[in-house]
Amino acid sequence: MREQKLGTHDCIQLVPIFKQLTTVELQQVSAIVHEHVYEKGAALFNAGDEADQLTIIAAGQAKVYQLAANGREQLLYLLQSGDFDGEAALFNPVTRTSYAEALVPTQVCSIQRSDFQALLAEAPQLALGILNEFGKRISQLEGKATSVTTSSIGGRLADYLVETAASFPAQTMFTLPLQKKEIAVYLGTTPETISRKLNEFQTAGWLKKGHGNQIAILDADQLALQD
Repeated sequence: MREQKLGTHDCIQLVPIFKQLTTVELQQVSAIVHEHVYEKGAALFNAGDEADQLTIIAAGQAKVYQLAANGREQLLYLLQSGDFDGEAALFNPVTRTSYAEALVPTQVCSIQRSDFQALLAEAPQLALGILNEFGKRISQLEGKATSVTTSSIGGRLADYLVETAASFPAQTMFTLPLQKKEIAVYLGTTPETISRKLNEFQTAGWLKKGHGNQIAILDADQLALQD
């Protein structure tokens, strides 16, 4: 991703909510999309910022978190490729209460509220199509949330590993952006369980552990089958 910066048309084609649009509709959306690449550790947004745009992760990974009274981070969720945040901001001005930080070099497509509302007026059929895709995406996210509560820790960890590996397409061995204790919080388990499951996956031949937090995915298909 550092080597080639995608244009806005290519950027939005990576995003599930725009995949069903026609070529003409994609061109209309491209006209109001802004694209930016955030380096690892950069802030996508901060608590207190006005939320006036839809933020779409075209490639990469970001963590969204809040700060407790004692200053400790409380991880809320991760944004992976194809995920979006701030859809409510397209309709009403709100103030952010959380922070978002890029865990790897992350490409973001954004749509400003003012531009989106202008599009609603100029191309209502296109806007309706986008809203329908929003609805489908939200249903998918709800289904994903349900699966998190019903699937095993191993299945959730496997999903996380496969999704994270997608952010490092050119690398066999990569460093997990989150520490084991953060992964444990994200998955609702303990660091010891994470370590045990990683060892099990390595014994099965699905991944290889390297130094520190480094791993290499050897069999993504088998990992994806875990539940």
